[in-house]
Amino acid sequence: MEEETIIISALSTLTPNKLKDLTHIILSLSDHWRRRLSAVISSPILFSLTLHHLHSLSLPNKTLLIARHLLFSLQLLTQCFPRSPPPHSSTYQIKRRDHDAVLLLLLLCEVHQQDPEALSAAPQAKWPAVLGKHFCESALSLSGIVGGAYEGAVLLPYVEMVTRCRRFVNAMGGGVRGGEKEGRDVAAAVVAVVRLPSVDGAGADQCCVICKEEMGGGRDVCELPCKHLFHWLCILPWLKKRNTCPCCRFRLPTDDVFGEIERLWDALVKASGGGSFDGE
Repeated sequence: MEEETIIISALSTLTPNKLKDLTHIILSLSDHWRRRLSAVISSPILFSLTLHHLHSLSLPNKTLLIARHLLFSLQLLTQCFPRSPPPHSSTYQIKRRDHDAVLLLLLLCEVHQQDPEALSAAPQAKWPAVLGKHFCESALSLSGIVGGAYEGAVLLPYVEMVTRCRRFVNAMGGGVRGGEKEGRDVAAAVVAVVRLPSVDGAGADQCCVICKEEMGGGRDVCELPCKHLFHWLCILPWLKKRNTCPCCRFRLPTDDVFGEIERLWDALVKASGGGSFDGE
């Protein structure tokens, strides 16, 4: 299933009120991004500094910038769904300089995709004019949104942005380093582990799948959000290496940006197919 189809299918499951609220949030956010990007393009000094910052970043660091931008966007989308995955306390905030850089980078990629010769045929000093022309045309095409346009006029550009970011991150390895395979293990976030509840295992009619022993009374037992139970002494070493439930592969939040992107993307896939988030 294509990325756009997954996101749109997931959004189609929202109630009209939730879809309306999401539209207003995205409209406000997109307006803020456009204002910031306009400031970068219209200021020769700010444009030069932002472009220089982009040039100074290695390709992995550029990928990380886009990944953080993508993660923020996925967090916004998944918060709208019932029984959404447990939130991560970290917001992966991006510094203003890096935020300007990622917005400019996305605009450069968009212009290059639509007209590969537009930037290569112009000296770098003329790039603000080329980018400004494209930026103004895009802004004019969205000028009727505030006047009561339907949700798709707001959501579709946002969906396209999320899709482009995800495809870029995947093309650059999706956070895979050192020859590791896709789907690598990442540790659960410490905050998420600390928040896990302890329960009385005396009445639990099951064994801990890690040590294969019964949940006897007096043993410290941990309950994951998917409702599976484990001895604390068994699950802690597991969660230090991977953020998945040993029984159902339910994913806990992680401090790894790329791992968190995959966790939230899985939530969108489940929402698009009518599945639940609890891993059961």
